[in-house]
Parts: sequence; C-alpha cells; structure tokens
Amino acid sequence: MRASVVGASGFTGGELCRLIDTHPEFELAQATSREYANKTVGHAHPNLRHLDVRFSEPSDLESVDVLFAATPHGVSMEHIDGFRDAADLVVDLSADFRLPSVEPYDEYYDGHARPELLDEAEYALPELNRENLPGADLVAAGGCNATASIMGLLPLFENGILDGDERVVVDVKVGSSEGGAGGGRAASHAERSGVVRPYAPTGHRHEAEIAEYLGIDVAFTVHAVDMIRGASATCHVFPDGPVSKGDLWGAYRGSYEDEPFVRMASGGGGVYRYPEPKAVAGSNVAEVGFELDRSNRRVVVFSAIDNMMKGSAGQAVHAANIALGIEETAGLEFTGLHPVGAP
Repeated sequence: MRASVVGASGFTGGELCRLIDTHPEFELAQATSREYANKTVGHAHPNLRHLDVRFSEPSDLESVDVLFAATPHGVSMEHIDGFRDAADLVVDLSADFRLPSVEPYDEYYDGHARPELLDEAEYALPELNRENLPGADLVAAGGCNATASIMGLLPLFENGILDGDERVVVDVKVGSSEGGAGGGRAASHAERSGVVRPYAPTGHRHEAEIAEYLGIDVAFTVHAVDMIRGASATCHVFPDGPVSKGDLWGAYRGSYEDEPFVRMASGGGGVYRYPEPKAVAGSNVAEVGFELDRSNRRVVVFSAIDNMMKGSAGQAVHAANIALGIEETAGLEFTGLHPVGAP
C-alpha cells in the first residue's frame, strides 16, 4: 500500500517516515515539506539517509492508499478536502479532528473551520476505540498527554471503579520533542536542560480530550522536564468507596490483558518498579501501573509512553493498520532498548 506523509520534515513526520519504511505493507510514496522541497528526507532526518525519497511540495499530492498529516493545528481542517481526494484513508495527527464536537474547539482552540466533519472522524487510540476503526476513512490521533492519561485511567472507568463523579488529579511530565522541531526558545537545550518546569498549570488543551473520552473533568497540570522523548502521567484518584489491590488488578488485567501494546509495571522488582518513559523509548508500548494507599481510598495510577510513538506516530500507524484490515502490530514490533541514554 502506498503511503504519504504531509508535514514530513518535523519530528512526528520523520517518525512516520521511519515507521512506513520498515512496515511490511506500506511503501513511502511521498513526503511533503515546503521548507525542504526537493531535498532528500535524510537532509532533515539523519536516521533516514538511506531513503531514496525527496521532499515534495504539499500542493502536489499523489494518489495513495493512506495519507498521514503531521501538520500544525489548523492546517488539516483547511486542506482536508484535498487530503481526502488524494487518499482512501486520512490519519490526522494534529488536534483538528480528535474532538467529536465543536464546543471544546471554541473553548480550548480558536473554533473550527469544518465542524460538520467532526462526527465523521474516529479517535485513533485502539484501546479505547478499536471497534470503530475498521473501514474508517478519517482517523484522528490523540494528543500525547491525553493518551498517557487515558491509558492510565481507562480501566478504572471500564470496570466500574470510577463513574465520572470522583475527584481525579493528573500531573504529566513530558519531553522536549512534544514542542516539535520548531519549539522555540523554551525548548532549546540551554533553557530545557535540568528543568522540571510547569508550563500548563491549568487549562491545557488535552483536558478536553480526557473529558470527552472518559466523561470526567480532571485537575490537569503539565511539566516540561529534561528528557527528549517521553510522557509520564501520575494520576491521583479518589473513588467513592474503598477498593482493594485485587479490584485494581482485576480492572487492569480485564482491560489490557490482550492488548499488544500495553505492559503492566506495578511495584514489582528491579530498578524500574513503575512505568518509566525511558523503558518504552522508541516503542509503541504504554506501561501502566498503580499503587493503593493505606486507607484504600486513594489510588495513584502511573502511565508512561514515548510521546513520539504511542502518543503520535505509533498510535497513528496502529490505527491505520486496523482501519485498513492489516495485522494491527505490523511495523510496530520494536520493544525498545535497555540501557539507553536520555529518552
């Protein structure tokens, strides 16, 4: 199957090109970039110097089976008709179609130019929306911070430990790649090195995703930390009644036991006793774990992902596999490395 990447010169675009290159069913037909048009893909992504592909102008889209749009917010909604004309399946990695109604766009963004298409898009996270992905022609990848949070909390809702009325506090630590290749001064090494810096104490846009897909309003804060790849969510949950570790294990195993890209890490042995971004760097794996305090009234949930993979490009390819009827793990089997440097 022929695949193209629009916005291929950015970090996420490069990750998509890497995944397509090694995918058993995909061929990288086109990679677009205004800035790097006519230069090789390896010019922007040194790990892809072996590819005999040059960036082309976004206005010159070829006909392909699947188009991945790795563009800034606002671009896909303006060009979605051209994307859909060019491909049978469009997977958008921006925020443009990941919310099912227009009201959150009015509150968290600057409105929406194509609200009539929102109910056509399917949310890409398979653990949440697998049954609606087969045959979809417009898929919207989730935000990395929302993905990390939802992966940690979802089993508590699916198995009745939470019903949406409880208090939930979520604190996310995220690496510099979240800001993209043009992240600006705040993402520069001199400013980012050594920090644990709150950059969204309240009002982060990914709150809207969590509210839409879990049905709960969370107290949500995001910190920029000194790593490149990774997002780690710590969720403090206060169920209405006491719960046991048996209840929690039953919930998480019930939701994730058969999921190919979820690993449990919950207080076991070794150095990494709980989910750790470093342990999943480069993979499409989400690590999830929990701890219960002595009162049995507070659950601390941990989840860790590679924001470039499970939080964007990997999630997009996983969803595309399902939508196209391909083996869902195709091209995503890499399990990470240990030891590694900063993720």
